[in-house]
Amino acid sequence: MTQIIVLPHVELCPDGAVIEAERGTSICDSLLANGIDIEHACEKSCACTTCHVIVREGFDSLGEATEEEEDLLDKAWGLEPQSRLSCQALVDAAPLVVEIPRYTINMAREGKH
Repeated sequence: MTQIIVLPHVELCPDGAVIEAERGTSICDSLLANGIDIEHACEKSCACTTCHVIVREGFDSLGEATEEEEDLLDKAWGLEPQSRLSCQALVDAAPLVVEIPRYTINMAREGKH
């Protein structure tokens, strides 16, 4: 199991959290399995940006983002160099520190994809 530290988020996780995730599962699935209701409007199909997270620590342990993910990330609110779509980023052995941005943009619902 890999430790994920979730930084405080006003609505989803006000006190922050420390969770355990199985290697090979997505950050999104790990958050959802631990009661952190991160938005995932496209049902984790890499078609929106609502599950965007910033990986503050452990970013290099994640596999490379696909071109499709990179294209969507360019449209995410609050994009940073360590941004990933949590539905696409698979947990490995290294611990992670993850920040959920305050806002999201739903590319699928808003017809911008």
